[in-house]
Amino acid sequence: MKKLPIEKIDMFFQILSKEYPIYLPVDNKSKVAEFTKYEDGKEWSEQLNTVRSAKDFFFPQVENMMRFETDGKKIEVYDMYEEKEDFIIFGVRACDVRSFSILDSVYLAEPVDSFYKNRRDHGIVISMACTRPNTTCFCENFSIDPTNPEGDVTAWRTNEAVYFQANNDKGEKVLSKVARLLVEDSNEKVQEQKKKTKEILNRLPFHNLDLSYFKEENTMEIFQSKLWETMSESCLGCGTCTFVCPTCQCYDIREYNTGNGIERFRCWDSCMYSDFTKMAHGNPRKSQVERFRQRFMHKLVYAPTNNFGVYGCVGCGRCVEKCPVSMNIIKVIKTLEEK
Repeated sequence: MKKLPIEKIDMFFQILSKEYPIYLPVDNKSKVAEFTKYEDGKEWSEQLNTVRSAKDFFFPQVENMMRFETDGKKIEVYDMYEEKEDFIIFGVRACDVRSFSILDSVYLAEPVDSFYKNRRDHGIVISMACTRPNTTCFCENFSIDPTNPEGDVTAWRTNEAVYFQANNDKGEKVLSKVARLLVEDSNEKVQEQKKKTKEILNRLPFHNLDLSYFKEENTMEIFQSKLWETMSESCLGCGTCTFVCPTCQCYDIREYNTGNGIERFRCWDSCMYSDFTKMAHGNPRKSQVERFRQRFMHKLVYAPTNNFGVYGCVGCGRCVEKCPVSMNIIKVIKTLEEK
């Protein structure tokens, strides 16, 4: 294991930023952490998580895909795909790192999404273990260990140092760039930190959610439950939960006139919107209760049924924090499970 004294962390960022664009959590003017490109003077945030997930780096909110130019009856089509350069995302928490594999199962399956794959191939993830999990966290319920996150490099932060462990060739290459700053060290301090963090995790309110009801054989029973109507009554259909969710993957494709041609782009969409998947005859889910049910059926039933038991949630807690009416996945799980 490699050790970096905490006072050298800025030097660490400076060296890597000469080789790669590097993004890390930084507090904005509102004291909210968001991933920001490193420049001299930027300070690494000590907050637990960013307001939006690291999903944006691989599946951006808006992405141009092609351009059409016309000259009379002649149409020229331009592919807007561009090969990306290698880049680093530093400080990604275990929940967000796990979300990448869920997105991979969609966008890297045949037919492969070349835009997404381009970013994944060039992205280098340095994850950061949690030390002060929030009361809204529940990632352990989905077999995620926040004290030992996945990634190309795994890092642990103590008061005195940051410890690094390369997990693959990408990670080894990155750490070789800052080798002169790092020293070999035992993992004793890391193990002590893990133990303390797990003691906190065991006391969190959502530590032991019961997910046993959400299985394939109960699909129709869950779908037909009368509780969906009651739970959805307070839902505003605002889509906040989908926009902060690291695993939501739906998008719409639109076109606009630039004045010099037509550009086609894709942008995030939400199953909570009344115009989601709207076709010529209208929306197949006409009521808010249908849309509300679809979101949570997908996360808790459809996803694990079709993906070898992998749920469509990583327990990051963002929707728990951000839902304006506090009708979140935790309440859905508990309400249906109790019934």
